Amino acid sequence: MCASVVLVVGMVASINLAVPMLAASDLRPSASALIWIVDTYVVFFACLVIPGGAAGDRFGRKGVLLAGLVLFAFGALLSAVAPNVPVLLAGRAITGIGAAAVLPNTLAVLLHAVPAERKGVTIATWASMTGIGGVVGNVGGGAVLSGGSWRWLFAAAVPLALVLAAAVARIAPVSQRHDRPLSLLGAALLVGATVALLLGIVEGPEAGWSSPIVLTGFAGAVVLFALWTFVELKAEHPLLDPRLFRVPALRSACLGMTAIFFGMFALFYVNASFLQYGKGFSVLMTGLGIIPMTVPVIVGARHVGRLVQRIGVDATIAVAFAFSGCGLIGLSTSDASTPYLVYAAWLVVTGIGVTLALPTLSAAISGSLPPAQAGVGAGLQATTREFGSALGVAVIGTVLTGRFVDALPPDIRANHDPHTVAQALAVTTPGRAPEVISAFVAGTSTALRVIGVSVLVLGALVVLQSRLSRTRGNQ
Repeated sequence: MCASVVLVVGMVASINLAVPMLAASDLRPSASALIWIVDTYVVFFACLVIPGGAAGDRFGRKGVLLAGLVLFAFGALLSAVAPNVPVLLAGRAITGIGAAAVLPNTLAVLLHAVPAERKGVTIATWASMTGIGGVVGNVGGGAVLSGGSWRWLFAAAVPLALVLAAAVARIAPVSQRHDRPLSLLGAALLVGATVALLLGIVEGPEAGWSSPIVLTGFAGAVVLFALWTFVELKAEHPLLDPRLFRVPALRSACLGMTAIFFGMFALFYVNASFLQYGKGFSVLMTGLGIIPMTVPVIVGARHVGRLVQRIGVDATIAVAFAFSGCGLIGLSTSDASTPYLVYAAWLVVTGIGVTLALPTLSAAISGSLPPAQAGVGAGLQATTREFGSALGVAVIGTVLTGRFVDALPPDIRANHDPHTVAQALAVTTPGRAPEVISAFVAGTSTALRVIGVSVLVLGALVVLQSRLSRTRGNQ
């Protein structure tokens, strides 16, 4: 079960390493297409993880888990052989659907399989796999991609998923089924609304912010989110009851979780390209280059609970967002001449913030709901994490593209209108490559600064909402 979690979470992280290869590949993706290649998996993963758990309850957790691993393998295979961007996006969507079926049912199978006295340790071990998955995705993805082709990343996932499916079929116990209805309309509306929102954000730099596709995306997001809310309020068994967000503590914790993953995966998206383009790292060294951010998680996660007891939840969250936001702003000061040790130090600062935030916000989400709704809490955590990840990639990719184009030499911009480093390098002479790289580094700096400030602002809102909810609760 833990290996399955590492696989589906690792795929979220590893794809960022392949962005420079994809940009220079024969698929010739645009800047917005690169963002969609990363985000399509995450969107379907985020929006379908709750119905994935519900499907396991209704049709059998082991069966849905097996189906998810097979879908994951099929989607990865389709991505590996994709002749063009639309087929690659279809493969990414199928892989995301498979991941949404895998993640919640791994925990459900584990909790059914272990005795009651081991459930606490089991949950903690399972939860730690999400962090380990990010590390494995970066290091393992870097090792696979060092072979020279982005297709190998997806090809490598196919046998892993099939081997895990065989192990699940042999080892995992069959659990009882529950007559839990599936809100298929609610799931479809949530996916549609999220895609429409990201469409508006992602297409803005290339199509123009007042273009029909961007305006339609934002308008569609408003309409579809409104329809989703209406359908869920009327449903006897909603996918995700919007009334839950009337609880201020839950609302602030969910916003906090979204904001932390917004910043973290925005960093993952630009880090891979910055280290490869700006610092000249190999793809393997790039995968290893993010490891300093994980050091605080490994060393300090066990001590966060004691810190919360000592200074309180609000103070811990405030410190967490201060470290995360300032770390991202610190990273924005890096350029091609910045020593890696300085860059790594800012990664550690960011990692301290993530280490403080994740267990504190997870406990806040769980503690805001009654024990009978523990499953809803777990689904909310997964949804907010992946939604924040998708939004972070979309926003930083959009800011990066806009600033990169503005920073390019006027003649390159006017004559060729490139929107990625690969496009710009393809239409210039080798002697002008440093100018293109300099424009990309400027774009990275601006994008990280925007994300860092956004994380600080969102963190302030989270703390303010949390303090207000506690003040009202004490009156």
